[in-house]
Amino acid sequence: MLIARRADTRARADFATWKMMAKLNGASALPSGAQEFLASYQNLLAQMSEGEATEATIGAIYKAYYVEMGGGGNPPDVRPRPAEPAEDNVTAFRRPAPKPKTSSFFGAGAAAGTQKRPLPVALIFGCLVVVYVGIRLYWR
Repeated sequence: MLIARRADTRARADFATWKMMAKLNGASALPSGAQEFLASYQNLLAQMSEGEATEATIGAIYKAYYVEMGGGGNPPDVRPRPAEPAEDNVTAFRRPAPKPKTSSFFGAGAAAGTQKRPLPVALIFGCLVVVYVGIRLYWR
């Protein structure tokens, strides 16, 4: 079965490559076996739909690759299994509940009722100016 899967995967990949090369006018650079498969594909297109012709050609390539890779007898059917429906395991994003704000300025050490307000910015700036002027006068 491993040889069959490899042969099928290789057949599908090679056929897609060969078909693209033919669309880009590069079929003459392909090996003779690939050119024969593309010619049979063109003949099948005249008789049936594109999907059926593609599957028939891939089937022929698969059989050739199966024998080439050492498979014995008729190659087994390796059609892809139908995909099983996936279960929805995604949960909706919910924001966590907001945490209650602590009432203390320095952490858990202060009492809950006493809330210290931070110093205003102007007061801090004024203290820095006083310290700066004091240091400048001291060094003179």
